[in-house]
Amino acid sequence: MSLSIAHPTNPTHKPGIKLGDEQFAREKAWSDKGIYAVVGMGIEPGMSDVFAKYAQDELFSRIDYLAVMDGSNLTVDGYDFAPSFSIWTTIEECLNPPLIYKEGRGWYTTEPFSELETFDFPDGIGPVECVNVEHEEVVLIPMKVKAKEVRFKYGLGAQFIETLKTIHILGMDKKEKVKVGSVEVSPRDLLASILPDPATIGDRMHGKTCAGTLVRGLDKSGKPKAVYLYNVVDNEWSMKNYGNQAVVWQTAINPLIAMELIAADIWKPAGISGPEWFPAQPFLDLIKEYGSSWHIREEDTKGIVI
Repeated sequence: MSLSIAHPTNPTHKPGIKLGDEQFAREKAWSDKGIYAVVGMGIEPGMSDVFAKYAQDELFSRIDYLAVMDGSNLTVDGYDFAPSFSIWTTIEECLNPPLIYKEGRGWYTTEPFSELETFDFPDGIGPVECVNVEHEEVVLIPMKVKAKEVRFKYGLGAQFIETLKTIHILGMDKKEKVKVGSVEVSPRDLLASILPDPATIGDRMHGKTCAGTLVRGLDKSGKPKAVYLYNVVDNEWSMKNYGNQAVVWQTAINPLIAMELIAADIWKPAGISGPEWFPAQPFLDLIKEYGSSWHIREEDTKGIVI
């Protein structure tokens, strides 16, 4: 999805141009031409949005709170700081003002790394410190899923957060070129060249990564309900069976499933669409066929008001 542009005068309270706004602005033009695009069709956004759609259709009569929760216990031999995907993307997501949606207020932003909480991720990953992050789901989900609140929280952990804060303080996150001797270089490009290429670290990576959607509200009978719908991939498994590190493999299966559903005329996109535009169950039915799985974990319902 197209990148955001911060609000010119109040970036930590108001959104400027949101993620994907430039694509959705062209929706009518694409519809009029009879062509289409499905945006945000990876793992997050992507499968996480499908989870949100499934929760609305099959599990809940009212959604009070929906948070995409991403976390892992991945480590890389020989590196204290080695993002499992592009450092450019890591910086954009984590250092931009986080985007939040609330019913009656709409979209708004906060300070980076706001509202720290510890979330216990499944399958042995365990507790990870999570913070608000700018992410595409917060734009997409409210368009098709009726939820009172939507946010994305990334399980970075304390050390990762402090490293990113230091990168920002030193100005190494800047895209604008600076002169160094007789050459000009972007600090962010320099940082990317120093860090390991995420595509090459799979054989030195250990642990699991989890992508999921936490939903709280009332079930179909009107009783308090809270669940975490999630997908976990073990790096050792993905490397052994596919030769790809866990984050790459976890992301890559989702557009393949979407294309299969489109080719079978089960998903019928028009103009610009996101994953939650379509029925969720056919997508979830295919995850196992692609070698992966999805699960629902019951969560604490304390504090949910009927």
